[in-house]
Amino acid sequence: MKKQILFVHSAGPQGETQGSSGLIRYLEKELGEEFELRHPAMPEPRNPVYEDWKQQIKEGFTDFKKGAILIGHSLGGSALLKLLSEEKMEPRISALILIASPVWGMNTDWDKEDFLLAPGFSSNLPEDLDIFLFYSVDEEVVPFEHAEKYAELLPSARLRQIPGTSHLFENGLPELVEEIKRIKLK
Repeated sequence: MKKQILFVHSAGPQGETQGSSGLIRYLEKELGEEFELRHPAMPEPRNPVYEDWKQQIKEGFTDFKKGAILIGHSLGGSALLKLLSEEKMEPRISALILIASPVWGMNTDWDKEDFLLAPGFSSNLPEDLDIFLFYSVDEEVVPFEHAEKYAELLPSARLRQIPGTSHLFENGLPELVEEIKRIKLK
């Protein structure tokens, strides 16, 4: 049985060479046939609305089997984390991977209100969910302080510090592929 992955892309342009498309192509190539990687188009990526993204995520997840892996890139990670902290998802999810995801409300630069997490959100996440954080240490789009804040809010999460400045990881992220292949489905 193939391991199933739902990848929720970043906000902004989503053309063939924009946004998360390079990272998605890299993952498809590197993960190969033993994985089913879905990456549904999100509505209005240049002007995202959480409720619309939530519906699209849920539709992309409807026929998944037990043990899926969820990956959210930038705003996609914010949407997944909010959804998992507010609603019980079936089937069971093995892992959540956030890549360069912002912490909304952390300061005045990051105030997309509909993506804000409720106080104490982490206590509502699935009990044994494995959480991984991937952030470039010198990136400017979503500064590393967001990784540090998530590490504080999600103490069981494993933080991977990626050298460099990349936000989009157009040329790939080998550390991510390694981690995905190690995840044990629950």
